[in-house]
Parts: sequence; structure tokens; C-alpha cells
Amino acid sequence: MAGVNKAILVGNLGRDPELRKTQNGQTVCNFTLATSENWTDKNGERVERTEWHRIVAWGRVGELCHQYLAKGRTVYVEGRIQTREWEDKDGNKRYTTEINATTVNFIGARGGSAGGEAGSGGGYSEGPSTRGSDVPHSASAPPMDDDIPF
Repeated sequence: MAGVNKAILVGNLGRDPELRKTQNGQTVCNFTLATSENWTDKNGERVERTEWHRIVAWGRVGELCHQYLAKGRTVYVEGRIQTREWEDKDGNKRYTTEINATTVNFIGARGGSAGGEAGSGGGYSEGPSTRGSDVPHSASAPPMDDDIPF
């Protein structure tokens, strides 16, 4: 029986994305994403818990993340959870759990202008139907008041 491995996150970048190339020339972008939940405890006090996620975006999705994202920006990420094993400098086995992003939608504003998106729905995601365009479809300025349909 096949399984399902899908993560959906909405949060804020904890640092600027880092872009690099692998030894075989693939582009990869890494960034951290903070998701928070709030609740009131039994004493009536507000409590907030933040969870940090490591995000990895490959190819064109990664290039767009590096180009348009910055620390603090709000994004929607879809991908699969992956745990890698590696050895540290002392030869100890270490493990890292990451979200291998297939879709990234840019939600929050970038530098005071409207945000673009990289993902499904006209933006960028891992897949042949959305490749080839250089600018995310929503990367333009916000609509003027007379363009709003109400």
C-alpha cells in the first residue's frame, strides 16, 4: 500500500534564503520557516509556541525563493518531509529533518509592494506546466482602487 508524505506550512522566514549549487550543478535554496500557535492556558494566560522548519527548494522554485524572499516574509510551503543522515566533523551520525518544497507561494509583502508567488495557481512549483516564465504572475504592484470588483 502506498503512503502519503505531504507537509503544508504557512509561516515567516527566520533568515534570508541561501542559494548554492550542488557538485553536479543543481540549484538548491535553503531557508528556515517559523510557524506559531497561540492558546490560553488553564490560568488564563496567553501562550505562544513557535516551531522551526528547515525548507529545501530545488531548481527554478529555489531560484525564485532566493530572488523574492527575505527574512520575515510570510510564505505558504507544500512539500514532503525528509530526514537525512550525515556525519559531523567528529564522525558522529547526525540527522536532519527537512521539508523538500514542491510549491512555495509568496504571501507577505516584499519591501512594501505586493508579493509574488511561486507555486501552483499560476506561480511556480515542481512540474513542467509552470516552468519557463521569469517573473511570478503576482509580482506586480497591488491593484488600484478602481480595479477592485466591488
